[in-house]
Amino acid sequence: MNESLSAVSPACGRDPLVQAITSFLAHEHAPHIPEIRATLERTIDDAGADAIRVFAGRLARAGTDWSYYPGDPLARRIHHALAPSVLRHEPVVSGGGHLAAVAGRPVVIVANHLSYSDANVIDVLLHRCGHEEIARRLAVIAGPKVYSDITRRFSSLCFGTIKSPQNESVASGEALMTSRQVALAARQTLAAAHARLAAGDALLIFPEGTRSRGGGMQAFLPGVARYFVANETIVVPIGLCGTENLFAIGEERLGSGGMTMNIGPSVTVAALRAGAAQHRRGFIDAIGEAVAQQLPTRYRGVYA
Repeated sequence: MNESLSAVSPACGRDPLVQAITSFLAHEHAPHIPEIRATLERTIDDAGADAIRVFAGRLARAGTDWSYYPGDPLARRIHHALAPSVLRHEPVVSGGGHLAAVAGRPVVIVANHLSYSDANVIDVLLHRCGHEEIARRLAVIAGPKVYSDITRRFSSLCFGTIKSPQNESVASGEALMTSRQVALAARQTLAAAHARLAAGDALLIFPEGTRSRGGGMQAFLPGVARYFVANETIVVPIGLCGTENLFAIGEERLGSGGMTMNIGPSVTVAALRAGAAQHRRGFIDAIGEAVAQQLPTRYRGVYA
């Protein structure tokens, strides 16, 4: 898909985009490619040529600095049009009723991290459980690797994202930065995140900072506490299971398998701080424990 999507320029038509996406999906979903191709062609035709030009321009610019990148309408339409074809095993969602209390309100959603596809799965499943209003407000904190190739940049355009530097303890490859560079970029990321919350967005954070290689939760990074400034901020914990099969570590193509998303009750930052005796480590672990409560024991890792 990398080479094919590179051919999607602002002046291109529908066919290069269709070819790029079908090539990416062909490995696991070969029997359904004719159906997928027809869905893509219809979706892109309905959006129009202008939508392709706007999408191609955003695809080229995504991730160029530490700021907020709004989702692209065409990418979102493709994302949701293809979801039934990609998610052949019907996902299970529980706890959707907990989101009624945060409808229309700024919120920070925190989840465990198993796959590059986690944010995309959350977006799709929020729609499926009747909370598309929250999905439309998603602003995902995304590390540099999310923008490192054109395939991942396409996925990032399915919702809003905020580029964030990786903590030095979990960074690798092109994500490596000096301490000074990390500090400067982190300030820009935090400013963008606080601005999106002030605008009413639903901030989505994966506080482990990197995907779990064994499935169990890793300790949440203490620095993530800086996103939770105001005591009245609402926090919603989400537990994901099975997404590691959709986009496994080391794989460059989509897989398949069953998955679940469990949504926990919302809690305010003030309540979390009260239980953590004001210590940053205790505060962030309280959030980790809230997420772990939404997971089977084998996924809880350090929070078991």
